[in-house]
Amino acid sequence: MHRKFLTLALASSLSTAAMAAVPSSEQAGLAQIRETDLRADIGFLASDALQGRLSLQPGDDVAVQWIASEFAKAGLKPAATDAQGRPSYLQAVPLIEFHPDAQATRLTLHRGGKDVEWKDPEVSGAFPQDQDVSAPVVFAGYGITAPELGYDDYAGLDVKGKVVLVFDHEPQEKDPSSIFNGTGNTRYATTYVKVLNAQEHGAVAVLVAPEPSHNHPSAQEIRARIGHHAEHAANPIPAQALADSPLHIPSMVISADVSSQLLGSSGQTPAALQGAIDKDLKTHSMALSDTAISLHLHNSSRREATTWNVVGLVEGSDPKLSPETVIISAHHDHDGESDGKIWHGADDNASGTVGVVTLARAFAANPAKPKRSILFAVFAAEERGLLGAYYLAAHPLRPLDTTRAMINFDMIGRDEKPSPQTDGLIDVPADTSNRLNLIGAAYSPDYQHTVAQQNAQVGLVLDDRFDHEYALNVFFRSDQFPFVLHNVPAFWWFTGFHPDYHHPSDTADKIDYPKMAKILKLAYLSAWQFASEPTPPRFVSHPGSEAAH
Repeated sequence: MHRKFLTLALASSLSTAAMAAVPSSEQAGLAQIRETDLRADIGFLASDALQGRLSLQPGDDVAVQWIASEFAKAGLKPAATDAQGRPSYLQAVPLIEFHPDAQATRLTLHRGGKDVEWKDPEVSGAFPQDQDVSAPVVFAGYGITAPELGYDDYAGLDVKGKVVLVFDHEPQEKDPSSIFNGTGNTRYATTYVKVLNAQEHGAVAVLVAPEPSHNHPSAQEIRARIGHHAEHAANPIPAQALADSPLHIPSMVISADVSSQLLGSSGQTPAALQGAIDKDLKTHSMALSDTAISLHLHNSSRREATTWNVVGLVEGSDPKLSPETVIISAHHDHDGESDGKIWHGADDNASGTVGVVTLARAFAANPAKPKRSILFAVFAAEERGLLGAYYLAAHPLRPLDTTRAMINFDMIGRDEKPSPQTDGLIDVPADTSNRLNLIGAAYSPDYQHTVAQQNAQVGLVLDDRFDHEYALNVFFRSDQFPFVLHNVPAFWWFTGFHPDYHHPSDTADKIDYPKMAKILKLAYLSAWQFASEPTPPRFVSHPGSEAAH
């Protein structure tokens, strides 16, 4: 009876030939991936009762406890310890929650004995502690130090005790042959890495300006495009930061007009400076004569609180390889409720959370285990800045240098459709009903190859568009990114944006459950391969550099 049930369950989504290609030792777990379970679990997580799962709110705490309960029922080993040192499925993530006072945000230019002051929305920023910074300004190009590419905006530049003004993104972004991964993003494109770099060089604050020649929305335009900013306007979602964040200096996003005025003493326009850098990739950084600023950030409230990453382990079967790790992850939080509306977050990211839980059950139920261990992690506070993922990457429960691959699910339940998020920025294929976006191949072509091999059994259309575009900042917008910063082959599995993204209308009835089941079957087969293959995926530290070819 049991064998007959397995055969029927597999046949429901895999052809007979494909099923025969799946090793018998993996089939019992594969049969645990069932649409009926996906419907029930997403229906619960995206229900009104969980109030949109806002980080540090009761609805998200319920989600945390549900995930931990499911890990326990499945028989996973607790991967963390509690305050008393006992095994636990919960890794505490200490946070600071604060409400930036946009009305108090200001930046003042001091030049020639005169002051020019700007306020929100011309300048915007947030920092967990109130900030008052006054210092001279230095232009530091794109704010990038990439020795392996022979590129350094800080070469010969003294920024100690100074404020640095940097362009957003990367040089030569529209050039397919750019050393910065062609038209795709590298790790250097994100503000997080730019601020860390400025801090390491001794700067006291960072001003991020839009590149004059850009083909993507500015930070200000992005705020206007995403639904929850406008719909939460009367009751803004509080900001959050890690209590032990490595970012110790504030940053501020400034408009093109502010940037032009600050650079006014350089003798060059912002466009000319960008053009010069893009032309020869040499440093055009400089101190700005007679240019100093005062920056003020203030919070109307601030509190310390704790949220939780949920972590469970299926131990590997090979004594030599079981200390090595494959991570399967997602995030459990979403955007809460406001003015009687609930941001249900069925796709974002009840789908990913249920994906992790489903695969945890599958691997735990399968009598045979892969050689390496699998860590199942559902992260906290992704919507507030990938905070749970950054925390686990900084406080790993298993060594990151022997973490061989990471499968991160974030929105795996829908068909990609044109939306305000993507209009005019990226082409969406006409038919996405069988399509899965994989993001991260620049840093691990081996990983992409393994997934493509396993897809022969599943038959999804695998799409790498987001590895070749820079308009949407997709590469650093989900929980795989902190692990890429630690040289882990980590991919974001993603079915794409749609008009319900970050709106209350992201509900459980709109999930494509048959497609989601196929994605999870591909992830199961791929994870098994990552956890058992003799040579795990190689990480390419510097895509675009000669060392990568």
